[in-house]
Amino acid sequence: MSMTVEGTVQRATVGLGGWTLVTADGDTYEIYQDSAPADLLQEGLKVKVKGSVREDVMTMNMVGPVLAVESFNPA
Repeated sequence: MSMTVEGTVQRATVGLGGWTLVTADGDTYEIYQDSAPADLLQEGLKVKVKGSVREDVMTMNMVGPVLAVESFNPA
């Protein structure tokens, strides 16, 4: 199911590294690398992301639910 999440892109420093989207409420989503446009992956970028949580994917980072990005806009 598609959803919209607003937050700040941050580089994960645990596991093998990766990218996360951290909301104002402190929720953390791991950005699914296979669906992430390169211009989204910028430390400190504030965005609104449309996407869906992938229940069928596991990662080495395990920092939060995996968010497959459909589109994004600066917040």
